[in-house]
Amino acid sequence: MKPRVLFVSRRVQLPLSASLQRKWDAVGRELEFRVLAGGNGRDEHFHLARTLPALDGPAFFAALPLRIARELREFRPHAVLAQGAHEAAAGLAARRLARVDTAVIADMHGDWRAPTRLYGSRLRTALNPVADRVALSGLRNADGIRTITGYTTSLVRDVGLEPADEFPAYMDFDSFLQMPPQPLPHKPQALFVGVLERYKNVDGLADAWRLAALRAPEAHLRLVGTGTLRPAVEQLLRDLPAQTSWDERLSQPQVSQALDEATALVLPSRSEGMGRVIVEAFCRARPVVATRVGGIPDLVEHEENGLLVEPGDNQALADAIVRILSDRGLGERLAAGAHASAGFWTSSPEEFASRIRALVERIAGLR
Repeated sequence: MKPRVLFVSRRVQLPLSASLQRKWDAVGRELEFRVLAGGNGRDEHFHLARTLPALDGPAFFAALPLRIARELREFRPHAVLAQGAHEAAAGLAARRLARVDTAVIADMHGDWRAPTRLYGSRLRTALNPVADRVALSGLRNADGIRTITGYTTSLVRDVGLEPADEFPAYMDFDSFLQMPPQPLPHKPQALFVGVLERYKNVDGLADAWRLAALRAPEAHLRLVGTGTLRPAVEQLLRDLPAQTSWDERLSQPQVSQALDEATALVLPSRSEGMGRVIVEAFCRARPVVATRVGGIPDLVEHEENGLLVEPGDNQALADAIVRILSDRGLGERLAAGAHASAGFWTSSPEEFASRIRALVERIAGLR
């Protein structure tokens, strides 16, 4: 008998990309499953609900316990796997509403305090006390916790809890592994890929690039992403039009090409779980300049496959960028280390699905 699992996450986009389709196909061979999330569309497995654009987050979480409770009555899963502490709290509330004993597993991909502090409008900070209490209640009352890196495990242990298991999230890197890595480009270029939000420290990167560009006049910074801090990027383009470029969106093959055209990836985050883009850079043999926050030091080893600086130190960030863009020997040494690191973080969808099944069977008591 396959375990029945309800996955709860913040957002899913249909139709699925080819990589996500492979993931869910593998999950379907191990589990009977449904996915409950925000989004647009509905089919046998994915039950998505569009919310009001202006109140997307509040509307999603306000309705979430009732939506989960409905699925608990109809689908009768053995477990709810909730991606996030707040989602786990909603699953626990839904369990009480539905009057069932379904196991609730908190799937921890990052710091539960970050969404109200470093995402979106600064007005979210007013929600900090309530959001933190809800998140901790979700973690402490969940039947089990799964973490994805040493960093997320340390967050859980800091509040006196022990994860049931730790293994990486499945991430498909086919677009980054199809071709052999290319040599570093002749023209020095730094690349940023990510959402333009405060937790990614795009504003700090803009300030650091103003410092670095003066010392490396031949160098270029390419940014990829969109978000609420786009004014900071627009101002940087006005200040340094010859040394800066910006793409709002790129496909995975285009990101792979952008990495080939770059000397190094720059990830100056204020908060980070497991940075997928770091592994993408490793697959293309590109070193990473990043901050010592969150799960980044789990992947980036200073002077081995990249350079690490302290968060909030824009001068140190600028120095590291100038150093890696100016010293080709250093760049090539770190690029080799980056490529050697890629294998530690790549896994098949079948491996991921098997680990999820084993976790559910153990926590739900199916064996």
